[in-house]
Order: sequence, then C-alpha cells, then structure tokens
Amino acid sequence: MKQTPPAAKATRAPSAATVKRRKRLVEGKRSVILDAALQLFSRYGVHGTSLDQVANLADVSKTNLLYYFSSKDELYLSVLRNLLEVWLQPLRGFSAEQDPLAAISEYLRIKLELSRDHPAESRLFCLEIVQGAPLLMSELTEPLRELVDAKVAVIQGWIDAGKLAPIKPHHLIFSLWATTQHYTDFRSQIDAVTGKTLDDPVFFAEVLESLRALILDGIRPRA
Repeated sequence: MKQTPPAAKATRAPSAATVKRRKRLVEGKRSVILDAALQLFSRYGVHGTSLDQVANLADVSKTNLLYYFSSKDELYLSVLRNLLEVWLQPLRGFSAEQDPLAAISEYLRIKLELSRDHPAESRLFCLEIVQGAPLLMSELTEPLRELVDAKVAVIQGWIDAGKLAPIKPHHLIFSLWATTQHYTDFRSQIDAVTGKTLDDPVFFAEVLESLRALILDGIRPRA
C-alpha cells in the first residue's frame, strides 16, 4: 500500500521580539562600520581609504561589510549623509515665532558643542566641500538648499518685523557656520596660537561669549 508522505512542517514566523533583536543587531553592525569609515575617511579621504582598512577597524570581514554597503562610494555617501543630518539639525529649529536673538544665541552654543564633540564629522565635511563636493553635490543642491531657503525666509521675516538689523540672511547663516566650525576644522591652528581647544571648558565659554558678542551685537535692530 502506497504511503502518503508526511506533510511538510509549517515554517513558523519569527516572533516580534526576534525581529526586533535582529534589527538591533543589523543597526549596531552598520553603526560600527559607519563609525570606522568616518574615522578613516576624515583622516585620509575617500581615495586614501580602502574597504579593507574600514573592515579591519570595524572588526568585520570585507564580505560582511559589503553585505551592508555594496561599494566604497555607497559607504562614503552614507557617512556624509549622517554627518550632514547632525550638522543641520540645529538650523531646522529656527521658527518664525522664536525670539531671533535668543534663537541665534542658542544656535551658536549648539554648533560649538557639535564642533567640539564631532571633530571627525566636521573634518570630513570640510574635506568634501574643499574638493568641490563631487559625491555630495546632489545633497547640497536639493535638500540643503531647500532647508536654507526655508530658514532664510524665517530670518527675513524677523528682519521685516524689525526684530533684526537689515542684513542678508544667507550671509548670516554662512557666518554662523564659518565661525563655529573654524574651531574644529582649524583646531591645530587654534591650539598652536592659544594653547587651548574647545575641550577646555573655560576656553569654550570664552569662545561662546565672544561669538555671541560679535554676532548678536551686529544683528540687533538699529535705533
């Protein structure tokens, strides 16, 4: 008599806890790889860094790295997009209902803290821009321009309401970026001249007070 083969066992779907754990593992591995890539790209640039170096620093195999990032360009762009998000987050907070002098004063503090706490990100962004932003240009000409245009409109609204001096909003934003990031992008120069860096709490407070005086006094409404 012909026997009926046993029915195949149904594949049980993984539990929500298992799915969540796997997601954490994937995100953790991606984060380790991105951090290693940031450290190397910020020192040696994209052309001076190999995927083997990144894999070694991240303590993963090159094959494992390529599972998460298909190429060096994709990895580099992922690092750049992450750091761009970090740098731009404080600017996103500008809104029309804020007091402009208080908002810009707080922005200076946050940007200085970012410069102090994320020097590798700042170095890499500076390196990419100096080279003409060959891989980041699309990010700069679309999302960044849209964000800046929106915040220029906020600043212009403050000016039109008589809350700020009649300045050009774009140049205010450029000045805020330049003055705060100078202290990390040219950290060696600052250290050589003053013997101090933003890691020194007293020097950090001195820099913040000076930048606030220079910038806020320059943009206060004229009598």
